[in-house]
Amino acid sequence: MCRDLFSNAARPPSPVLIHLRVRDYAVLDDVSVELGTGMSVLSGETGAGKSLLVDALSLLLGERATSEVVRDGNTRSVVEGVFDVRGRTELLKYLDDLGVQPDQGLVFLKREVATEGRNRAWVNGSPATAALVGELGSALVDLHGQHEHQTLLRADEQRRVLDAYAGATDLARAVAEQHTKRARLLRELDAAESRRRHLAEQADFLRFQRDEIGAARLTPDADLRLEEEAKRLAHSSELAGATGGLGELLYAGEDALADQLAGALQTLRRLLRLDPTLDPTGELLESAYQQVVEAGRHLGEYAGRVEFDPERLEWIRGRLDQISQLKRKYGPNLTDVIETHVRLSGELEELDGTAFDLDRLRRAVDAAGERLAEAAAALTHARAAAATRLEREVGALLPELGMPEGRLKVALEPVAESSGNAPPEPGGAETVELRVTLNAGFAPRMLRKVASGGELSRVMLALKAVLAGVDRVPTLVFDEIDAGIGGAVAAAVSAKLHEVARGHQVLVVTHLPQLASRADGHLVVEKKTRCGIATTHVRALSGEQRVREVARMLGGDPESERSRDHARELLGVI
Repeated sequence: MCRDLFSNAARPPSPVLIHLRVRDYAVLDDVSVELGTGMSVLSGETGAGKSLLVDALSLLLGERATSEVVRDGNTRSVVEGVFDVRGRTELLKYLDDLGVQPDQGLVFLKREVATEGRNRAWVNGSPATAALVGELGSALVDLHGQHEHQTLLRADEQRRVLDAYAGATDLARAVAEQHTKRARLLRELDAAESRRRHLAEQADFLRFQRDEIGAARLTPDADLRLEEEAKRLAHSSELAGATGGLGELLYAGEDALADQLAGALQTLRRLLRLDPTLDPTGELLESAYQQVVEAGRHLGEYAGRVEFDPERLEWIRGRLDQISQLKRKYGPNLTDVIETHVRLSGELEELDGTAFDLDRLRRAVDAAGERLAEAAAALTHARAAAATRLEREVGALLPELGMPEGRLKVALEPVAESSGNAPPEPGGAETVELRVTLNAGFAPRMLRKVASGGELSRVMLALKAVLAGVDRVPTLVFDEIDAGIGGAVAAAVSAKLHEVARGHQVLVVTHLPQLASRADGHLVVEKKTRCGIATTHVRALSGEQRVREVARMLGGDPESERSRDHARELLGVI
Protein backbone atom coordinates (compact mmCIF):
# COMPACT_ATOMS: atom_id res chain seq x y z
CA MET A 1 0.00 0.00 0.00
CA CYS A 2 1.05 3.62 -0.51
CA ARG A 3 2.24 5.76 2.36
CA ASP A 4 -0.25 8.30 3.79
CA LEU A 5 0.98 11.59 2.40
CA PHE A 6 -1.45 13.57 4.57
CA SER A 7 -1.07 11.80 7.88
CA ASN A 8 0.17 14.94 9.63
CA ALA A 9 -1.59 17.55 7.54
CA ALA A 10 -5.03 18.89 6.94
CA ARG A 11 -7.12 16.85 4.55
CA PRO A 12 -6.90 18.26 0.99
CA PRO A 13 -9.98 20.15 -0.18
CA SER A 14 -12.68 18.49 -2.23
CA PRO A 15 -11.97 18.49 -5.98
CA VAL A 16 -13.42 21.13 -8.24
CA LEU A 17 -12.91 19.59 -11.69
CA ILE A 18 -14.48 16.18 -11.14
CA HIS A 19 -15.14 15.06 -14.72
CA LEU A 20 -13.65 15.91 -18.11
CA ARG A 21 -14.84 14.40 -21.38
CA VAL A 22 -13.21 15.07 -24.77
CA ARG A 23 -14.66 13.82 -28.05
CA ASP A 24 -13.13 13.96 -31.52
CA TYR A 25 -10.32 16.35 -30.56
CA ALA A 26 -7.21 15.62 -32.68
CA VAL A 27 -6.27 12.02 -31.85
CA LEU A 28 -8.58 11.95 -28.82
CA ASP A 29 -11.57 9.85 -29.83
CA ASP A 30 -13.80 9.73 -26.75
CA VAL A 31 -11.86 10.25 -23.54
CA SER A 32 -13.35 10.61 -20.06
CA VAL A 33 -11.27 11.56 -17.04
CA GLU A 34 -12.33 11.51 -13.38
CA LEU A 35 -10.23 13.66 -11.04
CA GLY A 36 -10.04 13.50 -7.27
CA THR A 37 -8.54 15.50 -4.43
CA GLY A 38 -4.92 16.51 -3.94
CA MET A 39 -2.42 16.01 -6.76
CA SER A 40 -3.01 13.91 -9.85
CA VAL A 41 -0.42 13.21 -12.52
CA LEU A 42 -0.86 12.51 -16.20
CA SER A 43 1.93 10.41 -17.73
CA GLY A 44 2.52 8.46 -20.92
CA GLU A 45 4.89 7.98 -23.80
CA THR A 46 6.08 11.01 -25.74
CA GLY A 47 3.52 11.82 -28.44
CA ALA A 48 0.72 9.88 -26.76
CA GLY A 49 -1.38 13.03 -26.43
CA LYS A 50 -0.90 14.21 -22.84
CA SER A 51 -0.68 17.88 -23.76
CA LEU A 52 -3.66 17.47 -26.11
CA LEU A 53 -5.80 16.70 -23.09
CA VAL A 54 -4.61 19.93 -21.46
CA ASP A 55 -5.22 21.81 -24.71
CA ALA A 56 -8.77 20.49 -24.76
CA LEU A 57 -9.22 21.66 -21.18
CA SER A 58 -7.94 25.11 -22.12
CA LEU A 59 -10.53 25.20 -24.92
CA LEU A 60 -13.25 24.38 -22.39
CA LEU A 61 -12.03 27.23 -20.20
CA GLY A 62 -12.31 29.89 -22.85
CA GLU A 63 -9.25 29.78 -25.10
CA ARG A 64 -9.79 30.02 -28.83
CA ALA A 65 -9.49 27.03 -31.13
CA THR A 66 -9.57 26.50 -34.87
CA SER A 67 -11.37 23.82 -36.84
CA GLU A 68 -7.98 22.09 -37.29
CA VAL A 69 -8.42 20.42 -33.89
CA VAL A 70 -11.45 18.45 -35.14
CA ARG A 71 -10.56 14.79 -35.50
CA ASP A 72 -10.32 13.64 -39.13
CA GLY A 73 -13.58 12.29 -40.45
CA ASN A 74 -15.71 14.27 -37.99
CA THR A 75 -17.53 17.60 -38.18
CA ARG A 76 -17.04 18.85 -34.62
CA SER A 77 -15.00 18.49 -31.44
CA VAL A 78 -16.75 18.58 -28.08
CA VAL A 79 -15.23 19.18 -24.64
CA GLU A 80 -17.33 18.93 -21.47
CA GLY A 81 -16.44 19.52 -17.83
CA VAL A 82 -18.23 19.16 -14.51
CA PHE A 83 -17.08 21.33 -11.60
CA ASP A 84 -18.05 20.83 -7.96
CA VAL A 85 -18.25 24.23 -6.24
CA ARG A 86 -20.10 23.22 -3.08
CA GLY A 87 -18.83 24.92 0.05
CA ARG A 88 -16.57 27.36 -1.82
CA THR A 89 -18.02 30.64 -0.58
CA GLU A 90 -15.83 33.07 -2.50
CA LEU A 91 -16.20 31.14 -5.74
CA LEU A 92 -19.98 30.91 -5.30
CA LYS A 93 -20.17 34.67 -4.80
CA TYR A 94 -18.11 35.23 -7.95
CA LEU A 95 -20.38 32.90 -9.92
CA ASP A 96 -23.41 34.76 -8.59
CA ASP A 97 -21.89 38.05 -9.76
CA LEU A 98 -21.60 36.49 -13.23
CA GLY A 99 -25.24 35.40 -13.09
CA VAL A 100 -24.39 31.68 -12.94
CA GLN A 101 -26.39 29.52 -10.54
CA PRO A 102 -24.89 26.06 -9.83
CA ASP A 103 -27.14 23.05 -10.35
CA GLN A 104 -27.09 21.21 -6.99
CA GLY A 105 -23.59 22.55 -6.37
CA LEU A 106 -22.30 21.65 -9.83
CA VAL A 107 -21.34 23.79 -12.82
CA PHE A 108 -21.45 22.22 -16.28
CA LEU A 109 -19.36 23.72 -19.09
CA LYS A 110 -19.37 22.62 -22.72
CA ARG A 111 -17.49 23.88 -25.78
CA GLU A 112 -17.92 22.80 -29.37
CA VAL A 113 -15.62 23.50 -32.32
CA ALA A 114 -17.07 22.83 -35.76
CA THR A 115 -15.35 22.41 -39.11
CA GLU A 116 -18.03 24.66 -40.56
CA GLY A 117 -20.21 27.26 -38.91
CA ARG A 118 -19.84 28.91 -35.53
CA ASN A 119 -18.13 27.51 -32.46
CA ARG A 120 -20.52 27.31 -29.53
CA ALA A 121 -20.50 27.21 -25.73
CA TRP A 122 -22.92 26.24 -22.98
CA VAL A 123 -23.06 26.87 -19.22
CA ASN A 124 -25.34 24.55 -17.26
CA GLY A 125 -27.00 23.51 -20.50
CA SER A 126 -27.81 27.05 -21.65
CA PRO A 127 -26.06 28.76 -24.58
CA ALA A 128 -23.34 31.17 -23.38
CA THR A 129 -20.89 33.64 -24.83
CA ALA A 130 -17.20 32.87 -25.13
CA ALA A 131 -16.56 35.86 -22.83
CA LEU A 132 -18.68 34.33 -20.05
CA VAL A 133 -16.98 30.97 -20.42
CA GLY A 134 -13.61 32.71 -20.22
CA GLU A 135 -14.63 34.50 -17.01
CA LEU A 136 -15.80 31.22 -15.51
CA GLY A 137 -12.65 29.44 -16.64
CA SER A 138 -10.42 32.04 -14.97
CA ALA A 139 -12.25 31.48 -11.70
CA LEU A 140 -12.18 27.68 -11.83
CA VAL A 141 -8.84 26.56 -13.28
CA ASP A 142 -5.32 27.92 -13.78
CA LEU A 143 -3.37 26.33 -16.63
CA HIS A 144 0.41 26.72 -16.35
CA GLY A 145 2.69 26.04 -19.29
CA GLN A 146 2.40 27.31 -22.86
CA HIS A 147 -1.16 28.47 -22.27
CA GLU A 148 -2.63 31.94 -22.13
CA HIS A 149 -5.20 30.80 -19.58
CA GLN A 150 -3.22 31.80 -16.47
CA THR A 151 -4.89 34.24 -14.13
CA LEU A 152 -1.60 35.43 -12.63
CA LEU A 153 -0.58 36.76 -16.03
CA ARG A 154 -3.35 39.37 -15.70
CA ALA A 155 -2.51 42.69 -14.06
CA ASP A 156 -5.74 42.86 -12.08
CA GLU A 157 -5.17 39.39 -10.60
CA GLN A 158 -1.56 40.23 -9.69
CA ARG A 159 -2.84 43.30 -7.85
CA ARG A 160 -5.56 41.26 -6.13
CA VAL A 161 -3.24 38.51 -4.88
CA LEU A 162 -0.67 41.03 -3.62
CA ASP A 163 -3.39 42.82 -1.66
CA ALA A 164 -4.63 39.50 -0.27
CA TYR A 165 -1.07 38.45 0.59
CA ALA A 166 -0.60 41.81 2.35
CA GLY A 167 -3.84 41.34 4.29
CA ALA A 168 -4.99 44.55 2.64
CA THR A 169 -8.14 43.34 0.86
CA ASP A 170 -10.32 45.58 3.04
CA LEU A 171 -8.01 48.52 2.33
CA ALA A 172 -8.22 47.86 -1.41
CA ARG A 173 -12.01 47.66 -1.15
CA ALA A 174 -12.05 50.94 0.80
CA VAL A 175 -9.97 52.64 -1.92
CA ALA A 176 -12.35 51.42 -4.62
CA GLU A 177 -15.39 52.51 -2.61
CA GLN A 178 -13.93 55.95 -1.86
CA HIS A 179 -13.03 56.38 -5.53
CA THR A 180 -16.62 55.51 -6.47
CA LYS A 181 -18.03 57.99 -3.94
CA ARG A 182 -15.72 60.74 -5.11
CA ALA A 183 -16.54 60.01 -8.75
CA ARG A 184 -20.26 60.23 -7.95
CA LEU A 185 -19.79 63.55 -6.17
CA LEU A 186 -17.72 64.83 -9.10
CA ARG A 187 -20.53 63.91 -11.49
CA GLU A 188 -23.00 65.79 -9.27
CA LEU A 189 -20.66 68.79 -9.15
CA ASP A 190 -20.14 68.75 -12.92
CA ALA A 191 -23.87 68.53 -13.47
CA ALA A 192 -24.52 71.40 -11.03
CA GLU A 193 -21.83 73.58 -12.62
CA SER A 194 -23.16 72.81 -16.09
CA ARG A 195 -26.66 73.63 -14.94
CA ARG A 196 -25.51 76.87 -13.35
CA ARG A 197 -23.63 77.89 -16.52
CA HIS A 198 -26.69 77.13 -18.61
CA LEU A 199 -28.96 79.15 -16.33
CA ALA A 200 -26.45 81.99 -16.04
CA GLU A 201 -26.18 82.23 -19.82
CA GLN A 202 -29.96 82.56 -20.06
CA ALA A 203 -30.54 84.48 -16.84
CA ASP A 204 -31.37 87.84 -18.47
CA PHE A 205 -33.72 86.23 -20.94
CA LEU A 206 -35.35 84.14 -18.19
CA ARG A 207 -35.88 87.26 -16.06
CA PHE A 208 -37.38 89.09 -19.04
CA GLN A 209 -39.81 86.21 -19.64
CA ARG A 210 -40.68 85.91 -15.98
CA ASP A 211 -41.25 89.66 -15.60
CA GLU A 212 -43.23 89.86 -18.81
CA ILE A 213 -45.67 87.23 -17.57
CA GLY A 214 -45.61 88.53 -13.99
CA ALA A 215 -46.47 92.09 -15.08
CA ALA A 216 -49.72 90.80 -16.57
CA ARG A 217 -50.87 89.63 -13.11
CA LEU A 218 -52.79 86.77 -14.61
CA THR A 219 -55.45 84.74 -12.88
CA PRO A 220 -57.06 81.54 -14.14
CA ASP A 221 -59.90 82.17 -16.69
CA ALA A 222 -59.13 85.92 -16.79
CA ASP A 223 -59.34 85.84 -20.58
CA LEU A 224 -62.81 84.26 -20.52
CA ARG A 225 -64.15 86.80 -18.03
CA LEU A 226 -62.73 89.74 -19.99
CA GLU A 227 -64.16 88.45 -23.25
CA GLU A 228 -67.62 88.26 -21.65
CA GLU A 229 -67.33 91.83 -20.32
CA ALA A 230 -66.09 93.14 -23.67
CA LYS A 231 -69.09 91.59 -25.39
CA ARG A 232 -71.49 93.31 -22.95
CA LEU A 233 -69.84 96.69 -23.39
CA ALA A 234 -69.80 96.41 -27.18
CA HIS A 235 -73.55 95.69 -27.21
CA SER A 236 -74.60 97.94 -24.31
CA SER A 237 -77.18 99.99 -26.37
CA GLU A 238 -78.83 96.84 -27.67
CA LEU A 239 -78.86 95.25 -24.24
CA ALA A 240 -80.28 98.37 -22.53
CA GLY A 241 -83.02 98.89 -25.11
CA ALA A 242 -84.08 95.30 -25.33
CA THR A 243 -84.10 94.59 -21.59
CA GLY A 244 -85.91 97.89 -20.88
CA GLY A 245 -88.59 97.03 -23.45
CA LEU A 246 -89.00 93.57 -21.98
CA GLY A 247 -89.35 95.10 -18.52
CA GLU A 248 -92.12 97.39 -19.76
CA LEU A 249 -93.85 94.48 -21.52
CA LEU A 250 -93.74 92.20 -18.53
CA TYR A 251 -94.20 94.56 -15.59
CA ALA A 252 -93.78 98.36 -15.87
CA GLY A 253 -95.72 99.37 -19.00
CA GLU A 254 -99.42 100.03 -19.58
CA ASP A 255 -101.43 96.87 -19.91
CA ALA A 256 -98.29 94.89 -18.94
CA LEU A 257 -98.47 91.13 -18.91
CA ALA A 258 -98.27 91.17 -15.10
CA ASP A 259 -101.45 93.31 -14.95
CA GLN A 260 -103.25 90.98 -17.34
CA LEU A 261 -102.22 87.96 -15.27
CA ALA A 262 -103.43 89.71 -12.10
CA GLY A 263 -106.88 90.17 -13.67
CA ALA A 264 -106.98 86.58 -14.82
CA LEU A 265 -106.00 85.44 -11.33
CA GLN A 266 -108.90 87.40 -9.75
CA THR A 267 -111.38 85.81 -12.17
CA LEU A 268 -110.07 82.30 -11.40
CA ARG A 269 -110.34 82.87 -7.66
CA ARG A 270 -114.13 83.61 -8.08
CA LEU A 271 -114.49 80.42 -10.07
CA LEU A 272 -112.80 78.43 -7.32
CA ARG A 273 -115.74 79.12 -5.05
CA LEU A 274 -117.94 77.41 -7.61
CA ASP A 275 -115.58 74.49 -8.37
CA PRO A 276 -112.70 73.74 -5.99
CA THR A 277 -111.18 71.32 -8.52
CA LEU A 278 -109.76 74.38 -10.29
CA ASP A 279 -107.40 74.94 -7.37
CA PRO A 280 -104.31 73.38 -9.04
CA THR A 281 -104.83 75.65 -12.02
CA GLY A 282 -105.04 78.59 -9.66
CA GLU A 283 -101.67 77.63 -8.16
CA LEU A 284 -100.09 77.50 -11.59
CA LEU A 285 -101.45 80.91 -12.52
CA GLU A 286 -100.29 82.37 -9.21
CA SER A 287 -96.79 81.03 -9.85
CA ALA A 288 -96.76 82.42 -13.38
CA TYR A 289 -97.80 85.84 -12.10
CA GLN A 290 -95.00 85.91 -9.50
CA GLN A 291 -92.32 84.82 -12.02
CA VAL A 292 -93.47 87.40 -14.61
CA VAL A 293 -93.38 90.14 -11.99
CA GLU A 294 -89.90 89.07 -10.81
CA ALA A 295 -88.53 88.75 -14.36
CA GLY A 296 -89.98 92.15 -15.32
CA ARG A 297 -88.40 93.84 -12.31
CA HIS A 298 -84.99 92.23 -12.94
CA LEU A 299 -85.03 93.26 -16.59
CA GLY A 300 -85.93 96.79 -15.66
CA GLU A 301 -83.16 96.96 -13.09
CA TYR A 302 -80.66 95.46 -15.57
CA ALA A 303 -81.62 98.05 -18.20
CA GLY A 304 -81.06 100.76 -15.63
CA ARG A 305 -77.57 99.49 -14.85
CA VAL A 306 -76.31 99.12 -18.39
CA GLU A 307 -73.74 101.77 -19.22
CA PHE A 308 -71.76 102.48 -22.33
CA ASP A 309 -68.09 102.88 -21.28
CA PRO A 310 -65.84 103.22 -24.36
CA GLU A 311 -62.68 103.65 -22.25
CA ARG A 312 -63.33 100.46 -20.31
CA LEU A 313 -64.03 98.62 -23.55
CA GLU A 314 -60.78 99.86 -25.06
CA TRP A 315 -58.80 98.83 -21.96
CA ILE A 316 -60.32 95.35 -22.04
CA ARG A 317 -59.47 94.92 -25.69
CA GLY A 318 -55.89 95.93 -25.00
CA ARG A 319 -55.74 93.53 -22.07
CA LEU A 320 -57.05 90.70 -24.24
CA ASP A 321 -54.42 91.48 -26.88
CA GLN A 322 -51.75 91.28 -24.17
CA ILE A 323 -53.06 87.93 -22.97
CA SER A 324 -53.30 86.65 -26.52
CA GLN A 325 -49.64 87.52 -27.15
CA LEU A 326 -48.60 85.75 -23.95
CA LYS A 327 -50.57 82.65 -24.94
CA ARG A 328 -48.89 82.60 -28.36
CA LYS A 329 -45.43 82.78 -26.70
CA TYR A 330 -45.98 80.62 -23.65
CA GLY A 331 -49.34 78.89 -24.29
CA PRO A 332 -51.31 77.59 -25.95
CA ASN A 333 -53.70 78.40 -23.10
CA LEU A 334 -53.66 80.69 -20.09
CA THR A 335 -52.94 77.83 -17.67
CA ASP A 336 -49.73 77.08 -19.60
CA VAL A 337 -48.69 80.74 -19.37
CA ILE A 338 -49.18 80.76 -15.59
CA GLU A 339 -47.26 77.45 -15.22
CA THR A 340 -44.41 78.88 -17.32
CA HIS A 341 -44.19 81.82 -14.93
CA VAL A 342 -43.93 79.40 -11.99
CA ARG A 343 -41.20 77.39 -13.76
CA LEU A 344 -39.17 80.46 -14.72
CA SER A 345 -39.39 81.78 -11.18
CA GLY A 346 -38.15 78.41 -9.89
CA GLU A 347 -35.20 78.33 -12.31
CA LEU A 348 -34.13 81.82 -11.31
CA GLU A 349 -34.42 80.90 -7.65
CA GLU A 350 -32.30 77.83 -8.42
CA LEU A 351 -29.68 80.04 -10.04
CA ASP A 352 -29.56 82.20 -6.95
CA GLY A 353 -29.21 79.14 -4.72
CA THR A 354 -26.78 77.14 -6.88
CA ALA A 355 -23.73 78.91 -5.51
CA PHE A 356 -24.41 77.42 -2.09
CA ASP A 357 -24.86 73.93 -3.57
CA LEU A 358 -21.64 74.27 -5.56
CA ASP A 359 -19.73 75.21 -2.44
CA ARG A 360 -21.22 72.27 -0.58
CA LEU A 361 -20.40 69.85 -3.39
CA ARG A 362 -16.84 71.19 -3.74
CA ARG A 363 -16.28 70.67 -0.03
CA ALA A 364 -17.71 67.15 -0.29
CA VAL A 365 -15.45 66.34 -3.27
CA ASP A 366 -12.40 67.64 -1.38
CA ALA A 367 -13.32 65.58 1.70
CA ALA A 368 -13.85 62.45 -0.39
CA GLY A 369 -10.50 63.08 -2.10
CA GLU A 370 -8.78 63.31 1.25
CA ARG A 371 -10.35 60.05 2.44
CA LEU A 372 -9.38 58.41 -0.87
CA ALA A 373 -5.80 59.67 -0.56
CA GLU A 374 -5.55 58.41 3.04
CA ALA A 375 -6.86 54.96 2.12
CA ALA A 376 -4.60 54.79 -0.95
CA ALA A 377 -1.55 55.81 1.09
CA ALA A 378 -2.27 53.07 3.63
CA LEU A 379 -2.72 50.58 0.77
CA THR A 380 0.55 51.69 -0.82
CA HIS A 381 2.38 51.15 2.46
CA ALA A 382 0.88 47.66 2.87
CA ARG A 383 1.71 46.76 -0.72
CA ALA A 384 5.30 47.92 -0.44
CA ALA A 385 5.87 45.84 2.70
CA ALA A 386 4.16 42.79 1.17
CA ALA A 387 6.11 43.19 -2.09
CA THR A 388 9.41 42.93 -0.21
CA ARG A 389 8.24 39.78 1.61
CA LEU A 390 6.89 38.20 -1.57
CA GLU A 391 10.13 38.90 -3.45
CA ARG A 392 12.14 37.34 -0.64
CA GLU A 393 9.97 34.22 -0.24
CA VAL A 394 9.58 33.48 -3.95
CA GLY A 395 13.24 34.29 -4.55
CA ALA A 396 14.20 31.70 -1.96
CA LEU A 397 12.17 29.01 -3.79
CA LEU A 398 13.33 29.62 -7.36
CA PRO A 399 16.84 28.10 -6.91
CA GLU A 400 15.28 24.99 -5.35
CA LEU A 401 13.07 24.67 -8.44
CA GLY A 402 15.99 24.68 -10.87
CA MET A 403 16.45 28.43 -11.39
CA PRO A 404 19.54 29.36 -9.33
CA GLU A 405 19.67 32.91 -10.70
CA GLY A 406 15.91 33.39 -10.44
CA ARG A 407 14.64 36.57 -8.85
CA LEU A 408 11.14 38.00 -8.49
CA LYS A 409 10.46 41.73 -8.62
CA VAL A 410 7.13 43.23 -7.59
CA ALA A 411 7.02 46.49 -9.53
CA LEU A 412 4.87 49.21 -7.95
CA GLU A 413 4.62 52.08 -10.42
CA PRO A 414 2.61 55.26 -9.67
CA VAL A 415 -0.28 55.53 -12.07
CA ALA A 416 -0.11 58.54 -14.36
CA GLU A 417 -3.36 59.94 -13.00
CA SER A 418 -1.97 59.87 -9.45
CA SER A 419 0.95 62.15 -10.22
CA GLY A 420 0.87 65.66 -8.85
CA ASN A 421 -2.33 66.51 -7.04
CA ALA A 422 -4.53 64.10 -9.02
CA PRO A 423 -6.38 61.50 -6.89
CA PRO A 424 -5.57 57.76 -6.99
CA GLU A 425 -7.37 55.37 -9.33
CA PRO A 426 -9.88 52.69 -8.15
CA GLY A 427 -7.04 50.19 -7.86
CA GLY A 428 -4.90 52.52 -5.78
CA ALA A 429 -2.09 54.97 -6.37
CA GLU A 430 0.12 52.47 -8.21
CA THR A 431 0.03 49.63 -10.69
CA VAL A 432 1.18 46.19 -9.54
CA GLU A 433 3.20 44.00 -11.87
CA LEU A 434 5.04 40.77 -11.08
CA ARG A 435 8.32 40.54 -12.97
CA VAL A 436 10.94 37.83 -13.00
CA THR A 437 14.50 37.28 -14.18
CA LEU A 438 16.02 33.85 -14.46
CA ASN A 439 19.52 34.87 -15.52
CA ALA A 440 22.15 36.99 -13.78
CA GLY A 441 22.67 40.42 -15.23
CA PHE A 442 19.23 40.64 -16.85
CA ALA A 443 16.53 43.03 -15.70
CA PRO A 444 13.27 41.46 -14.49
CA ARG A 445 10.58 41.20 -17.19
CA MET A 446 6.85 40.53 -17.20
CA LEU A 447 5.83 36.97 -16.37
CA ARG A 448 4.39 36.41 -19.84
CA LYS A 449 7.83 37.17 -21.30
CA VAL A 450 9.35 34.03 -19.75
CA ALA A 451 10.24 32.08 -22.89
CA SER A 452 10.19 28.52 -21.59
CA GLY A 453 6.87 26.92 -20.67
CA GLY A 454 8.64 24.73 -18.12
CA GLU A 455 10.36 27.70 -16.47
CA LEU A 456 7.14 29.68 -16.41
CA SER A 457 5.35 26.73 -14.82
CA ARG A 458 8.00 26.51 -12.09
CA VAL A 459 7.86 30.28 -11.48
CA MET A 460 4.10 29.94 -11.15
CA LEU A 461 4.57 27.00 -8.79
CA ALA A 462 6.80 29.12 -6.57
CA LEU A 463 4.21 31.90 -6.59
CA LYS A 464 1.36 29.47 -5.90
CA ALA A 465 3.31 27.94 -3.02
CA VAL A 466 3.83 31.32 -1.37
CA LEU A 467 0.36 32.60 -2.22
CA ALA A 468 -1.46 29.35 -1.44
CA GLY A 469 -3.52 30.89 1.32
CA VAL A 470 -4.85 33.75 -0.82
CA ASP A 471 -5.10 32.14 -4.27
CA ARG A 472 -8.80 31.84 -5.02
CA VAL A 473 -8.49 29.63 -8.13
CA PRO A 474 -9.13 26.10 -6.79
CA THR A 475 -7.73 23.90 -9.59
CA LEU A 476 -4.17 24.18 -10.94
CA VAL A 477 -2.86 22.41 -14.02
CA PHE A 478 0.91 22.27 -14.69
CA ASP A 479 2.10 21.32 -18.15
CA GLU A 480 5.83 21.11 -19.04
CA ILE A 481 6.83 21.87 -15.43
CA ASP A 482 9.39 19.05 -15.60
CA ALA A 483 11.03 20.27 -18.81
CA GLY A 484 14.82 20.18 -18.48
CA ILE A 485 14.99 19.16 -14.82
CA GLY A 486 15.83 16.02 -12.88
CA GLY A 487 17.51 14.80 -9.73
CA ALA A 488 17.32 17.10 -6.72
CA VAL A 489 15.39 19.77 -8.64
CA ALA A 490 12.76 17.23 -9.67
CA ALA A 491 12.43 16.15 -6.05
CA ALA A 492 12.05 19.77 -4.94
CA VAL A 493 9.43 20.46 -7.60
CA SER A 494 7.59 17.32 -6.58
CA ALA A 495 7.62 18.31 -2.91
CA LYS A 496 6.41 21.82 -3.69
CA LEU A 497 3.59 20.52 -5.91
CA HIS A 498 2.55 18.18 -3.13
CA GLU A 499 2.58 21.09 -0.69
CA VAL A 500 0.43 23.24 -2.98
CA ALA A 501 -1.98 20.31 -3.40
CA ARG A 502 -2.83 20.57 0.30
CA GLY A 503 -4.93 23.63 -0.55
CA HIS A 504 -5.72 23.08 -4.23
CA GLN A 505 -6.66 20.42 -6.69
CA VAL A 506 -3.49 19.91 -8.81
CA LEU A 507 -3.06 18.11 -12.13
CA VAL A 508 0.50 17.69 -13.47
CA VAL A 509 1.54 16.49 -16.92
CA THR A 510 4.93 14.84 -16.35
CA HIS A 511 7.63 12.48 -17.55
CA LEU A 512 9.36 12.41 -14.16
CA PRO A 513 8.88 9.43 -11.83
CA GLN A 514 9.71 11.66 -8.85
CA LEU A 515 6.57 13.69 -9.55
CA ALA A 516 4.42 10.69 -10.41
CA SER A 517 5.35 8.91 -7.19
CA ARG A 518 4.10 11.76 -5.00
CA ALA A 519 0.66 11.95 -6.61
CA ASP A 520 -2.63 11.00 -4.98
CA GLY A 521 -3.97 9.86 -8.35
CA HIS A 522 -2.23 8.63 -11.49
CA LEU A 523 -3.62 8.73 -15.06
CA VAL A 524 -1.80 7.32 -18.06
CA VAL A 525 -2.28 8.39 -21.67
CA GLU A 526 -1.83 5.73 -24.31
CA LYS A 527 -2.00 5.92 -28.10
CA LYS A 528 -3.13 2.91 -30.07
CA THR A 529 -3.89 2.28 -33.72
CA ARG A 530 -7.26 0.79 -34.53
CA CYS A 531 -8.34 0.09 -38.09
CA GLY A 532 -5.42 2.18 -39.28
CA ILE A 533 -6.44 5.22 -37.22
CA ALA A 534 -4.47 6.53 -34.21
CA THR A 535 -6.58 6.86 -31.09
CA THR A 536 -5.58 8.08 -27.63
CA HIS A 537 -7.06 6.66 -24.43
CA VAL A 538 -6.74 7.68 -20.77
CA ARG A 539 -7.03 5.27 -17.86
CA ALA A 540 -6.53 5.52 -14.11
CA LEU A 541 -3.76 3.47 -12.55
CA SER A 542 -3.56 1.75 -9.21
CA GLY A 543 -1.64 -1.02 -7.55
CA GLU A 544 0.68 -3.00 -9.81
CA GLN A 545 -0.37 -1.01 -12.90
CA ARG A 546 1.01 2.12 -11.31
CA VAL A 547 4.19 0.31 -10.31
CA ARG A 548 4.76 -0.72 -13.92
CA GLU A 549 4.17 2.85 -15.21
CA VAL A 550 6.62 4.36 -12.70
CA ALA A 551 9.11 1.64 -13.64
CA ARG A 552 8.76 2.67 -17.28
CA MET A 553 9.23 6.33 -16.32
CA LEU A 554 12.41 5.39 -14.44
CA GLY A 555 13.80 4.17 -17.75
CA GLY A 556 13.78 0.51 -16.86
CA ASP A 557 11.91 -2.48 -18.18
CA PRO A 558 8.40 -2.60 -16.66
CA GLU A 559 8.59 -6.39 -16.88
CA SER A 560 11.83 -6.48 -14.88
CA GLU A 561 11.40 -7.30 -11.20
CA ARG A 562 14.37 -5.06 -10.40
CA SER A 563 12.75 -2.12 -12.20
CA ARG A 564 9.47 -2.75 -10.41
CA ASP A 565 11.22 -2.97 -7.04
CA HIS A 566 12.84 0.39 -7.73
CA ALA A 567 9.41 1.80 -8.61
CA ARG A 568 7.87 0.33 -5.44
CA GLU A 569 10.61 1.92 -3.37
CA LEU A 570 9.95 5.30 -4.98
CA LEU A 571 6.22 4.91 -4.44
CA GLY A 572 6.73 3.90 -0.84
CA VAL A 573 4.88 0.62 -1.32
CA ILE A 574 5.50 -1.87 1.43
